[in-house]
Amino acid sequence: MFGDYEAQRHWMEITTHLPLSQWYFYDLVYWGLDYPPLTAYHSWILGKMGSLINPKWFALDASRGIEDSSLKIYMRATVMVSEFLTFIPAVVIFNRRLAHFTGVGTWESSVALVAILMQPATLLIDHGHFQYNTVMLGFALASFSSMLAGRLLWSCVFFVAALSFKQMALYYAPAVFAYLLGVCVNPKINFLRFMAIAIVTVLSFGLVFAPLLAGVEYEHYQNSKATKSLKPPYLFELVQSVAPIPIEENRYLYPLALHLTQAVHRIFPLARGLFEDKVANIWCAVHTIYKLNKLPLEFLSRISLLATLAAALPSCVVLFLSPRKTVLPYAVASCAWAFFLCSFQVHEKSVLLPLLPITVLLGGQGGLNPELRAWVGWANILGCWTMFPLLKRDELRVPYAVVTLLWTYLLGLPPTSLSLYTDRQSLSLPTKVLHLTFYASMLVWHALEACVPPPLTKPDLWVVLNCLLGAAGFGVCYLWCTWNAIIKSGLVDANENLSARRPSQRIQSEQKLKPDGNTQKRL
Repeated sequence: MFGDYEAQRHWMEITTHLPLSQWYFYDLVYWGLDYPPLTAYHSWILGKMGSLINPKWFALDASRGIEDSSLKIYMRATVMVSEFLTFIPAVVIFNRRLAHFTGVGTWESSVALVAILMQPATLLIDHGHFQYNTVMLGFALASFSSMLAGRLLWSCVFFVAALSFKQMALYYAPAVFAYLLGVCVNPKINFLRFMAIAIVTVLSFGLVFAPLLAGVEYEHYQNSKATKSLKPPYLFELVQSVAPIPIEENRYLYPLALHLTQAVHRIFPLARGLFEDKVANIWCAVHTIYKLNKLPLEFLSRISLLATLAAALPSCVVLFLSPRKTVLPYAVASCAWAFFLCSFQVHEKSVLLPLLPITVLLGGQGGLNPELRAWVGWANILGCWTMFPLLKRDELRVPYAVVTLLWTYLLGLPPTSLSLYTDRQSLSLPTKVLHLTFYASMLVWHALEACVPPPLTKPDLWVVLNCLLGAAGFGVCYLWCTWNAIIKSGLVDANENLSARRPSQRIQSEQKLKPDGNTQKRL
């Protein structure tokens, strides 16, 4: 029933016409609001502005499923404006700080900036499939940029903004927490810094939720019967049973607790199951062999939590013990891959989160060198490929082909160029074999999916194969990011690894290289 475009439009509809107390309760069957308050405020602003142009676009209930070409233009424009106000400034500032910190020249930094902004997965999802992921990604990148600049309190503010816009920013949360805690205890314990970070984080969350809760409290004061008619979620009953003070209908805490628990219940929908659609992670891969829906939901949620924490633990330990700025992108990417592969309710679009910290590595030292460029490019193309079934449903096959092939051409990557993999000294043999095997498999899959209909008994055959191959590749990405985070941290002596390599490779890794001539010409 429609898609994310209609969901975003519908949230503008309900936030502009309904009181705040109804935002997380109204008609939850039809695209009920299930994102944090900052998304709701964003929808309210865009809905108010759109209503000035044409009130019919967001008329309550009557506008459901509206197919107005002018509305589509307006909605697409809001994505672009939101991106220009958040994501693009964050990318520019982060890239500039990373280049300054690692000693990268202006030319290499500018080339990397273009490559990051043209990342195909982000363009296809936000501007094709339609979402506002770049707002959340922009806030997250602003937080990482503040960490590079040593502005830890601002990093807390920006990361709270990212979490408050989309809960998917939790993919980064353990790594961010580990880094901030690490800088509070290394090289010596700094209790004042720790308290300042904690206070700013709490205050930031308070500022985000304040308009919602203040409006709810005011509406309850005006008409308490409206609040009493709302059905409390199970979480509210749990809070009510453990609260040190009674939370009854006639008390002022009742509407606050009710709406906070309802918001959390909507933001974290555990009742939906381990996954809704086929996605390239561990659980969907396992489900093809053993049907996980046979197991109790509570058991699956616990196993998912334990697996996610176990997979995220290495990067968090590394950041805590060695909170170096050069480690941050690798560790954050490793943590995000852990969440994508193992966590609960993962969507295809969530691959944007681990791809962002990997892609920004292009702007650091050696970012355009063959080895790092090959890994970054391979991860991005694999991520786009796993989203092809979703993009196909939205009739985005042509944009998918154009955007991905253009990006690979500009960076000198397969399938448009094999220069990285034909040079004997640019990459190790295992890397060449691994990447080329995956590139060939993706091309073969596209040919089969386009020309060979799946068997009637297995209508999802090609989608399942996409998930299985994608999950395997993302597992490799996770291991690569984790290993590089460990090496960059200095916790493991990399000199032995360096000395074991061929002399030509050792010289390459020890000096700061410029991008090859083919890449310079393209970019």
